[in-house]
Amino acid sequence: MENEKKTGGISVKTEHIFPIIKKWMYSEKEIFLRELVSNAADAVTKHRRLVSLGEAEEAPDAYRIDVRWNKSEKTLTVSDNGIGMDAAEVEKYICNMALSGALEFIEKYEGKGEGAGDGIIGHFGLGFYSAFMVADRVELLTRSYTGAPAVHWDCTEDGAYTIENAEKDGQGTDVILHINEENAEYLSREKLAEVLDRYCAFIPVEIYLTDEEAAPAEEEKKDGEEGKKSEERPINDVNPLWQRPAAECREEEYTEFYRRVFHDYREPLFHLHLRADYPLNFKGVLFFPKIAENYENPEGQIKLYYNQVFVADNIKEIIPPYLLMLRGVVDCPELPLNVSRSYLQNSAYVSKVSAYIVKKVADKLAGMIREDRAKYETLWPDIATFTEYACIHDKKFYDRVREAILFPLNGNVKKTLPEMLEAAKEEGHEKIFYYATDEKQQAAYIELLEKRGYSVCLAHNMVETRFLQSAETYEPGLRCLRVDAAGDALAKEADADAEKRAQELFGGMSAEGLKITVKCEKYEDASFPALFHIGEEESRMREMMRLYAPEGAPIPVEATLSLNTANPVIARLLSGGYAEEEKDVAAQVFRLALLSCRPFDANEMKEFLRASYGMLERFHA
Repeated sequence: MENEKKTGGISVKTEHIFPIIKKWMYSEKEIFLRELVSNAADAVTKHRRLVSLGEAEEAPDAYRIDVRWNKSEKTLTVSDNGIGMDAAEVEKYICNMALSGALEFIEKYEGKGEGAGDGIIGHFGLGFYSAFMVADRVELLTRSYTGAPAVHWDCTEDGAYTIENAEKDGQGTDVILHINEENAEYLSREKLAEVLDRYCAFIPVEIYLTDEEAAPAEEEKKDGEEGKKSEERPINDVNPLWQRPAAECREEEYTEFYRRVFHDYREPLFHLHLRADYPLNFKGVLFFPKIAENYENPEGQIKLYYNQVFVADNIKEIIPPYLLMLRGVVDCPELPLNVSRSYLQNSAYVSKVSAYIVKKVADKLAGMIREDRAKYETLWPDIATFTEYACIHDKKFYDRVREAILFPLNGNVKKTLPEMLEAAKEEGHEKIFYYATDEKQQAAYIELLEKRGYSVCLAHNMVETRFLQSAETYEPGLRCLRVDAAGDALAKEADADAEKRAQELFGGMSAEGLKITVKCEKYEDASFPALFHIGEEESRMREMMRLYAPEGAPIPVEATLSLNTANPVIARLLSGGYAEEEKDVAAQVFRLALLSCRPFDANEMKEFLRASYGMLERFHA
């Protein structure tokens, strides 16, 4: 290009394109900085590649990106020392921003409403022009690595530009934004640091943030003692964990990374380092966070990156909903930088990435229990619900983690599924699991089963009980029974001779939510007078109704009041030994059995206390 100034206009209908750039280019205006810094990083990457191929000489200085602001002049500059451009390249790549199809797209979406033009960058190479979202004038000063003359390009928000030869030391590009009044917030360290930390924290080229107006002494003193010069430090990590082999990463680095990215002061339970090669080609690090309280939101957070450039937060399409608690970063260079939500939802590549992650999570759990069973058991309370929830929704996941699922028992004992099956076989109830949903409320049942040598696993919430039901479908022949449905395992034999008398004493008694029948049975353990037994299917139906119709009236379930004829109180009661007090004794036996079955309501508690006080008074008399 001759040493003369050229003028022109951007090669689209600028009355259409610039309003759209300002309004629709992105849903978040601050992304303009990501685009410019990403372009700068690309320029450095291209030069590195040419050097590696022997087509360019080594850069005289270390590669870097500088973000500088000048509040007085209202300018924001993004500079790099990468490949640079000559005049022909500026005309090709900058002056002709709308490539084929762009104008049709713009005309189609102009005036379509808020967000109508989201996502046009990336499709048509408009990233550089995101600068006009915050600037009313943009300058470009660039010099090619080839040694061609430097070029100065100057463009206003109406699309009119000038281009001419210029002077510039060294190769690379400076993009100078003249920030407009409404976006003056981008002329402060706080705002720029915030945006860069969000989008460019792991860009693979060092980024330096500088106030052009600051006195040198002030810049030198930052992060150091007063009067001493501190080294200039980049604000980003050019070699994040996921880009390094797992063997080169220390445990404390994972913890530091987790706290920095997710702002959680706690240590994660464990991490998973991902490195998938062809055809998936992605990397990442996933963490199982520690959820401290039951009321804490367990929703995780997956951050999507494109060649270390932040793309989007909380990308749920990358992992299935049943692993919703995971936090981590996934770097997918196979995805476009400005990927849309609809693209993620319909991408076969994303589906394969998701399946790969599920497999790796399952393999991680299976490996952890093999490598260190004791440590794994300490983690289980924090991961049990999530693991079981995943098993409920994915049989393949269950198959992979089958031997890593732990069943907690009384006495802080935990057994794996194979161990539970083996124990059931040895205890004489092969493929029957007994479980309790409330070890305090159901303590009597648990004690009786344990006295018979049976294992009772503890299911503390609805997910765990639902998992047991799923396990029945996964394990042929397996049957899970709640402890209050374990009558056949506890009773020794029926006592038909006492049935008639029992009906006279207990047949008319009732309790809300129960349809009661009375049965006499002789138990090996004579220490308790009576228990209620509710069928497993009845219990499951009641829990389902409680889940789907919590405000509705409870549907009565069938329950059996089992009187233990081996107990001296019941034996005396059925033989008439309590004379005129037999009705009061029978009522108290009924209440005690009910208390072992479920909590009292207010009226039942009043009656129980009144009757208990009355008995104490009779003893005193």
